[in-house]
Amino acid sequence: MPASPSTARAINDRLALRLLQDEGPLTAGQLKELTGLSRPTVADLVERLQGSGLIQVVGETGADRRGPNARLYGIVADQAHLAALDVRTSSVSVVVTDLLGVPLAEASLPMRADDPATGTSTGTEPAVERAAALLERTARRAGATRLHSVGIGAPGLIDPVTGELRDSAKLPAWHRRLVPVLQQRLPAATVHVENETNVAAVAEQREGVARDRDTFVLLWLGHGVGAAVVLDGRPRRGASGGAGEIGFLPVPGTGTLPSATGCEGGFHALAGSAAILALAGEHGLAAAGDGPVQEPPGAVVVRGALAAGAGVFLDALAERIALGAAAVTAVLDPGCVVLGGEIGHAGGPALAARVEARLTALSPLRTEVRASTLGGAAVLRGALLTVRDKAQDELFAPTR
Repeated sequence: MPASPSTARAINDRLALRLLQDEGPLTAGQLKELTGLSRPTVADLVERLQGSGLIQVVGETGADRRGPNARLYGIVADQAHLAALDVRTSSVSVVVTDLLGVPLAEASLPMRADDPATGTSTGTEPAVERAAALLERTARRAGATRLHSVGIGAPGLIDPVTGELRDSAKLPAWHRRLVPVLQQRLPAATVHVENETNVAAVAEQREGVARDRDTFVLLWLGHGVGAAVVLDGRPRRGASGGAGEIGFLPVPGTGTLPSATGCEGGFHALAGSAAILALAGEHGLAAAGDGPVQEPPGAVVVRGALAAGAGVFLDALAERIALGAAAVTAVLDPGCVVLGGEIGHAGGPALAARVEARLTALSPLRTEVRASTLGGAAVLRGALLTVRDKAQDELFAPTR
């Protein structure tokens, strides 16, 4: 059954907007060529999108070509402002952008613990206030008087039905309070929250090392460990939002088993930052110097080991990482595992090659292992890409 005129117009409008987003400013002639639409249809959609305030003339193709066919049309980027947050257990980073995702202002803020012995974070309400104030200050610096959408990448489980951040063992209480507080303080904005490893996988697939893959697993190696499962181009949350909670995976070598309330006996005990530091100590290595904000000490020691040529330590670390990777590949057969997070990025191709060699010995399934090109920065970038897509879907809704 052929589409109705209004449906056809909606499809054409969305196609043109996506082309303008992906390809940059285009002339009506270029839109005609790329869409395969007739000249009158393109002229009609350009007029319609201009009237809706979605596109505008941003220049011309050349001084010797005048008239309507030479005009370059582009998306009105300042039509809406977006924000993304990377919420960690001990820090918050934020970026404010225009509708196309061009950064306008960025900032980070540590959330220091009051009690080094227990790791108790700054009180819940003060922490939420500091995070919310950071976002508001950054938005003002960006000249954003009104935020359209806010995207958050945070550790923890995302309820697949409600989209809310669920209670997770040992995560600060302020993480769960932040979303409702931001929604209250920014009533005109839509606030989205997603698991940090899932948004990191989005960034790696769109802009990082997995751009040629529609199925892969991102193995997050940071202060803790986790995984993101991407199948047929889509991150998968699982029935309860817990897909990829690989820190709880029972593995040999921990001396005990994980429990429903803690992952001390799971894969986390072998590949988390604290475990890597302990392994380095066994090999006579130590984390010297300070890394960037948010960087786990394990990343510092891995970089130092690479610089020192500490092959025995790197082999031992690769052996541990391969245990978790082998369990994932045996179930999912993703064909590719990305070593993400700050530690995966610090290890680079050298560590990835060692993990792949060990994984080949453990599993009959051919699996390529790649090092992240984005590292910890993937969370903020992935949160931005995710919220930008949601905002554009809303603002680029079919015009009639």
